[in-house]
Amino acid sequence: MNNFSELTLSSTVHQNLSRNLFTQPTPVQAQAIPAALSGADVVATAQTGTGKTLAFLLPIIDKLLGESTSRSAKALVLSPTRELAIQIAEAFGKLAAHTGLRAAVVVGGLSEQTQLNALRKGAQIVIATPGRLEDFLNRRLIKLDSVETLVLDEADRMLDMGFLPAIEKILGVLPANRQSLFFSATMEKGIQRLIARHSKDPVRIAVGAAETRTPDAIQLHVYEVEGNKKVGLLHHLLDQEDGSFLVFARTKHGTDRLAKKLSGLGVKAAAIHGDRTQNQRNQALAGFREGRYRVLVATDVAARGIHVDSVAHVVNFDIPQAPDDFVHRVGRTGRAGQKGCASTFISKSERGEIRRIERACNVRLAQKPVVPGVLDDEQIRALRAEADSQSEEQLQPVHPERHHHGFGFRDHGRSRRHGLNQPNKRRFASTAGSRSAR
Repeated sequence: MNNFSELTLSSTVHQNLSRNLFTQPTPVQAQAIPAALSGADVVATAQTGTGKTLAFLLPIIDKLLGESTSRSAKALVLSPTRELAIQIAEAFGKLAAHTGLRAAVVVGGLSEQTQLNALRKGAQIVIATPGRLEDFLNRRLIKLDSVETLVLDEADRMLDMGFLPAIEKILGVLPANRQSLFFSATMEKGIQRLIARHSKDPVRIAVGAAETRTPDAIQLHVYEVEGNKKVGLLHHLLDQEDGSFLVFARTKHGTDRLAKKLSGLGVKAAAIHGDRTQNQRNQALAGFREGRYRVLVATDVAARGIHVDSVAHVVNFDIPQAPDDFVHRVGRTGRAGQKGCASTFISKSERGEIRRIERACNVRLAQKPVVPGVLDDEQIRALRAEADSQSEEQLQPVHPERHHHGFGFRDHGRSRRHGLNQPNKRRFASTAGSRSAR
C-alpha cells in the first residue's frame, strides 16, 4: 500500500483522512492496516512516533461501519496512560467524524460519571487504561462480552508499569473468538508470553532494526556534568537553541523543583507527573503544545503519554533507569519526519549506565563538552537574589515629595502587583513615611 486511497474504505472515512492530511502511510501503517483489515491478529513493533495509532484505528472503524448500529462495545483499546488514551480518543474522533460511531474513555483521574454516561449512550469502542477498566469490571459497571477487536497499545509500557495482572483479568472476560492487535515500541519476553497466550497465528511486523533502537532522525548527545551545574547547563542550551524542550526528571519532587528553578530564571516552564490532577496535567500539556510553555518537565509517566510533533529537544536531566525508558523518552522528538535532538546529563559515576544504554539500543551518544562558564546552583541563587534586590530597590520612592502629592498609595499598589510579601510592604511603607517626615 502506497497511498490511503488504495484502501476500500467508506467515502466518509476517506474524506476524514484527506481532511486531516493523511495521504501516504508510514511503513508500519502500510504493513499493519491491510493485515488487520483481513481479520488477522497482528503483532507490530515499530519505533515511537511512526503512526501506530492510525494503524489500528482505521481497521477498527472500517469493521464497525460494516456492522449494524450496535450500542454495545465492539472494540477495546488498552493504553498505559490516561493522556495517551485521551489522545487515541481524539484521533478516533477525527477519523470517525460524521459516521455516527461513538467512543468512551475509561481512565482514572477524570469524572467517573461522565465516563459511565458515555458508556450508557452507546459506545462502539472503549479506550481505557487497565486499572480503571478493571475497577469498572469488578463493580459490574461495564460489559465486554461483545468485544470483537482488542488492541494493546504500548504493551511493553503497560507491563513495565505493573499492569499485567489487570490485563490478564480483562483479557480473561473477553470473547475467545476475537481479533487481537498488539502494538509496541519494544518486544520483551513478558510481551512475547502475553502474545503467545492471547493471539492466534498473528502476522508479525517489525519496522526498524533493533527492537530498542532509537529513531535515526534524532541526534544523541551526552554531557558529563557535575550535579550542581545541571540547571546552568540546561539554561545554556535553552539560550543557544530554538524550539521547545521536553525535560525528564527521575522523581515527582525533582520535576516540580526543576520547573520552579527554570521559571525563576525567566523560562516559561510547567511540570507534569503522576501526583498532578488530570486538570493540571491537561493544562500543562495544552500550554506546551500551544507554545505558552517552552519547557515541559516530566517524569517517565509522560514518556508514552505525550504526543507533540514539534518537540525540538529532549533532555534527560536525570539518566533513565532502563534502556527502554531511554528509547521512549528520546522518541518524543524527531516525530512526523522531523529532525530532533536528545541530550543526556550524566555524572562520572554514571558512565557505566550510559554505556549499558548504548549497547542495548545499538547507538552511540556523541560526547559533548560542558562549555566554560556554566553557572552552578550557588551562582544562580546569587544572581536571582541580586535581581530580586534590584527589583525591590526600583520600587522604593525616590522623591520625598511624592508622598505629599498622593503618589504613596500608588506605590503601595505597585508593590502588590509585583508580588512583594507583607514584610516588604511594611518596610516599604515605613521607608516612605520616614522620608516624607524628613
